Amino acid sequence: MQKDTFYQIRRELHQHPELSGHEARTARFVEDKLQAFHPTKVIRHVGGHGLLVEYFFSEDGPTVLFRADMDAVAVQEPDDIPHHSQTPGVAHKCGHDGHTTILLRFARMLSERPLPKGRVLLLFQPAEENGSGSKAVLDTKVLDYYKIDKAFALHNIPGYPASAVLCKEDSFTCAVVSVSITLTGKTSHAAEPQKGISPIPATLNIVDELLRWNNTDIQSDDYFLSTIVEIHVGEEAYGVSAGNSVIRATLRAKTDKLLHQHAQQLKELVATECKRTPDLQHEMEWLEPFSANENDPQSVGMIKNAALRNNLPYIELQTPFSWGEDFGLFMQQYKGAIFGLGSGENCAPLHSPQYDFPDEVIETGATLFYTIAEENQRL
Repeated sequence: MQKDTFYQIRRELHQHPELSGHEARTARFVEDKLQAFHPTKVIRHVGGHGLLVEYFFSEDGPTVLFRADMDAVAVQEPDDIPHHSQTPGVAHKCGHDGHTTILLRFARMLSERPLPKGRVLLLFQPAEENGSGSKAVLDTKVLDYYKIDKAFALHNIPGYPASAVLCKEDSFTCAVVSVSITLTGKTSHAAEPQKGISPIPATLNIVDELLRWNNTDIQSDDYFLSTIVEIHVGEEAYGVSAGNSVIRATLRAKTDKLLHQHAQQLKELVATECKRTPDLQHEMEWLEPFSANENDPQSVGMIKNAALRNNLPYIELQTPFSWGEDFGLFMQQYKGAIFGLGSGENCAPLHSPQYDFPDEVIETGATLFYTIAEENQRL
């Protein structure tokens, strides 16, 4: 099976993207391809449509987990990409088709060149994009059967040289959470707004104060960014004063601790502002949480060694990426690390309509995983 075969696998996945929690076809496709690579065991329905694949070599030696995400995003892809999505409004614009293919290529390497000892676990994870997949996998307790020594993952990074390896110790990606704040008052005739309960003063003050907290210097330990994604007040009814409002925002910080502090601060702010308007009710819903990815120094060293052994450029990042990645929850359970794999300086940005995973880095990613597995043989 030549490299071109894996290019075709990636493009087949690209043509049939599935949103978070709906990766049934993808899982069947992956399992079908795995049969040629003779895994020791395949466990289905891990955290939804996830697959846990075991390669057993011996009882002694380390157990190392490698993870790839499988889900796509809600973006309409243009038809000028030859292998464009066949599903309207859904496309692989974060490169999870490439990540999945890398793990399949790694599976073939393990079948052809078994390691001297230990186990390798390959996790094809569902639902990364909405932050629910890692928790769903961990909640199944299936990983508790194994004594996992290390866990690794990668994410392709546009804007960096193709096949460059990007990593750092400690926070690699930020902690992120989204919030929906609903304020409920009472409408009145627009000529008599004093007879209603208006959410407008509280809405304006909450948004203004939330934005004041921003410290957009990513080099600062106190980095915090709140992004307002939607504000909706009242209805299009000119004779009726507003009786409700919705504020939706995304919050991010370098660490889980700092994000939690700001979340608590926001809860107090909302409660305080609502008290200023008698009988104004509020409800807060927290959505799509992503823990920060805190990279273990020893694991980062293994990634660096793997890059150097394969004569790949290694870039030591000075600051974390500001986006979220739900592998962070695994980092709370196991020692390990996530790293970036350059997808080209001219590659379109993640989640943009023109983005397409570069096939030429599939081999690089799989080779890095195999070399990292070799590095772990010393444990």
